[in-house]
Amino acid sequence: MADDFDSLREDPDPVRRGKRATDLLAVYQQRSAELARLRRAAIEEARDLLGGSYTEVAKAFGLTKGRITQIRSSAPPEHRAFFGVGPLDLALPGRLIRERDALLIASEDDAAGLQLSAQADKLAFIVNRVVLDPREEWEPAGDAIVVCGPTSAHIGHRLMGDDPCLRMAIGDNGQWHIVDQDTGQWYLSPLDEEAPVRADHAYIARHRWGSRVIVHIAGLHALGSIGAAHYITNAAADLFADFGDTEFSMAVTTEFDGLVPKAPKVLVPPRAWA
Repeated sequence: MADDFDSLREDPDPVRRGKRATDLLAVYQQRSAELARLRRAAIEEARDLLGGSYTEVAKAFGLTKGRITQIRSSAPPEHRAFFGVGPLDLALPGRLIRERDALLIASEDDAAGLQLSAQADKLAFIVNRVVLDPREEWEPAGDAIVVCGPTSAHIGHRLMGDDPCLRMAIGDNGQWHIVDQDTGQWYLSPLDEEAPVRADHAYIARHRWGSRVIVHIAGLHALGSIGAAHYITNAAADLFADFGDTEFSMAVTTEFDGLVPKAPKVLVPPRAWA
């Protein structure tokens, strides 16, 4: 980043310099948020080491007790790291309308995206919304949340191919289901049962691609992604406490009133990848 900063200052092209400055500001802002998170976590860890006293922590950190209190109340929570450092790409599947040669986002995917964007904003992330074109290959340059199944976009297929525990498969009748690769058990969407119920299952995984964190969500139908988005919003802190910075996958199931999810429930418990 120091090299980027120095070369930016010396760039003679004002347009390129302005664009690069915008990008670098976003990176610096996200690193600042991560540093604040790390300091807050360090305060809590140091408190345990110093007998549970924030007064002692303040002395050790060379800060006032009031400043320690301010940091604890204002810095991002520890589970922000569940989504990485940021900035975040939020990738949603585009549905190709061939008659118009246009990409549209389904209302269900848009609702999931809005839920995830709101959560990311609360955790001090800068979010870049991406519409995935099924005709093109794409992968995030940094941390990302990807909402798409294995056939909606190449990145969905690639991410799910990395999972040793769960996958999605399509049956002879054209219906998708989630498969537990350890037990062989599979889960058909309630929407596709003989007596359909307005509910759907969804897949959730957390990947590490080098320094990047990618959270992958895929409903058996688009409706399921809304339930997964709401589950992640409420469970990210617990998932990070249990799994830390590791890779894992799981599945949830959710009943709906229209597009409004009722409480999502765990269908396949989260399982760390070896």
